Amino acid sequence: MTRPPRQITAAALCALALALASPAGGQQSGPPATLIADEIRFDRGSEAIRAEGGVEIFFQGARLRAEAVIYDRASDSVQVTGPITLTEPDGRAVIFAEFAELSADLRDGVLRSARLVLDRQLQIAATEIARTDGRFTQIRQGVASSCEVCADNPVPLWEIRAERVVHDQLEQQLYFDNATFRVMGVPVAWLPRMRLPDPTLERASGLLAPSLRVNNETGTQLRLPYFITLGRHADLTLTPWIGLGTSSTVELRYRQAFRSGDLTLDGAVSRDSLTDDSLRGYAFAEGRFEIGRGYTLDFQLRGVSDRGYLTTYGFADPDILESTVRASRASRATYNEFGVTAYNSLRDGDANAFLPTQVLSAEMTRRFVPGRIGGIATAGIEALAYRRVSDLDSDLPSGEATGRDVSRLTGSLDWRRDWVLPNGMLLAVETAFHADLYDTRQGGSFNGTQTRFAPFASLELRYPLARSGAGGVRHLLEPVVQLAWSQVSGADVPAEDSLIVEFDEANLFALDRFPGEDLRETGLRANVGMGYTRTDPLGWSLGVAAGMVLRETDEGQFTPGSGLDGLTSDFLVATHFTDGTRWRIVNRALFDAGLAFTSNELSLAWRGADHAVETTYTFLEADPEEGRDINTAEWALDAEYALNDGWLAAADWRYDLAEDSVTRAGLALSYANECVDMVFSVSRRFTTSTTLDQATEFGLTVSLNGFGAQRSGRSQARSCLR
Repeated sequence: MTRPPRQITAAALCALALALASPAGGQQSGPPATLIADEIRFDRGSEAIRAEGGVEIFFQGARLRAEAVIYDRASDSVQVTGPITLTEPDGRAVIFAEFAELSADLRDGVLRSARLVLDRQLQIAATEIARTDGRFTQIRQGVASSCEVCADNPVPLWEIRAERVVHDQLEQQLYFDNATFRVMGVPVAWLPRMRLPDPTLERASGLLAPSLRVNNETGTQLRLPYFITLGRHADLTLTPWIGLGTSSTVELRYRQAFRSGDLTLDGAVSRDSLTDDSLRGYAFAEGRFEIGRGYTLDFQLRGVSDRGYLTTYGFADPDILESTVRASRASRATYNEFGVTAYNSLRDGDANAFLPTQVLSAEMTRRFVPGRIGGIATAGIEALAYRRVSDLDSDLPSGEATGRDVSRLTGSLDWRRDWVLPNGMLLAVETAFHADLYDTRQGGSFNGTQTRFAPFASLELRYPLARSGAGGVRHLLEPVVQLAWSQVSGADVPAEDSLIVEFDEANLFALDRFPGEDLRETGLRANVGMGYTRTDPLGWSLGVAAGMVLRETDEGQFTPGSGLDGLTSDFLVATHFTDGTRWRIVNRALFDAGLAFTSNELSLAWRGADHAVETTYTFLEADPEEGRDINTAEWALDAEYALNDGWLAAADWRYDLAEDSVTRAGLALSYANECVDMVFSVSRRFTTSTTLDQATEFGLTVSLNGFGAQRSGRSQARSCLR
């Protein structure tokens, strides 16, 4: 039976406090120590204090727990009998031992049969650990590992054995002398001297986790990222690709934090024989800064040597590179934005000289409540100018522009007010007016200045019907009818940003479904729809939205691929179903009265305790006016399965149903536990173009946990069974 702590006499407590708080014969230099024990004896003749049974000593943040402690005032030392636990003030370094002889302030001494644990991740075991100046911990014949070691499995997955290990607590560094790196007990590497950051260090110069990349185009390379700290607010990462093959690459990443923002630079340079240019590369820059008066400056600058470089070397490969510099300010009622943008298309067949790649824009928007009529009004003015590199003043036979440059100034005013009628119906009235001034150069028949005016008006009626059923199930049924009218007066203007229209549940009741300002929806039309939602307290929900557009006359504004052409649009049906975090089904379809689909998007996701599957199907009807000469259809599959003991398998698949061929496929196998993260992957790109060939790539990344700041927690943390 454990005895409660005994009451310590005043004389013993004072003697112990003075002894542990100051050197022998000196004056007290800090707060007194605190001692807790089952039994304490004080020998006045030898000035020794002995504490036994559940001993705990607290001194300047450090904590010592032991079975027995003897303090000898003559030598100003403390002898400790274990099991011993010594915890540093910050709690991130803990020493376990069987016997120790320490100085009174616990800063110096020797611990035998000891083990040092850093940040609950890395442990270093040794027969003896020596502490000096409360900063250095010197370990003889040490074994370091972050793997769990159990009695039935005493050999860790990896370990570092060293003749001497020194832990510098101030610099948060570990120094290894005559070190051997072992995997499953087998020596695989030897280093005479090695320095590694301890787990408590957030940033330090040194090597990061390497990765192996094998590609049939670029060869076999080992990526060795080296992280360099440049003060407290900046760092640089250099990643050379070392290996075999016809190419050599160096990556670079620079980051800096400022008082008012941050900056990131990414890039790479490669030398190969895959193209006519032996030197290839890319450079990206992005940042965000507060520039005063409530304005924020955002920018992203992107450049690449050729269209196939990013894909060939496995970097992020968007179809279009967008470089933007933008200043903006947002408040509760206003939004201002000024920007300049440059585009660079990487798609085969696009001629950047004939595309509007240089854009200037400005926008000022204000929302307010009109005093007499109520509701919410929005007033805005927008300026836009774009130009092409080409200086040709004509159109291509296909109708595409060659060198057309356009400037536009648009003013708009929108007002909307909602009422709740006595029977529960919702009535909304909305009006809008847009005025445009266009100036076109090198545009063939569009040359000169054009003006346009477009008034809009709509009347909307909703009737939400809600009901709560047994068990807390809630139903909401809401039919909606909207009558809208608009008209455009003035000359025709060149259409650039409204060529592709998407018809979905988000814009079913919009005044104008064109995404840009150069085309306006006109005529008298009725937008009819209905929405239904069922919410179950057990965690699953179902939602369905359906609708269509009826027109008085066919203005011929929309293409067949949009689903909005003709007097009657296609039927729109959007459905979603979720069962908590397990199931998710989303479908959006456009089809005509004969059930011929114009577009169809289906997404199915299924997640369980040890698996996750998501598959999507996309179909788009051919529409030459939108750049689709044939039907397009794709099936995609992404899946993960947790095997056991930290192993995870993943696969992805892309199949072109129109071409009846696979476009991409990949497999990955990963393993993660408390001491290592490992990923092996293989992928294949089956498509070809004028700048790219089919390619197969293998990848391997291994990261040892326990050195430097790591992600908190492991996806699989092993533990010993007792």
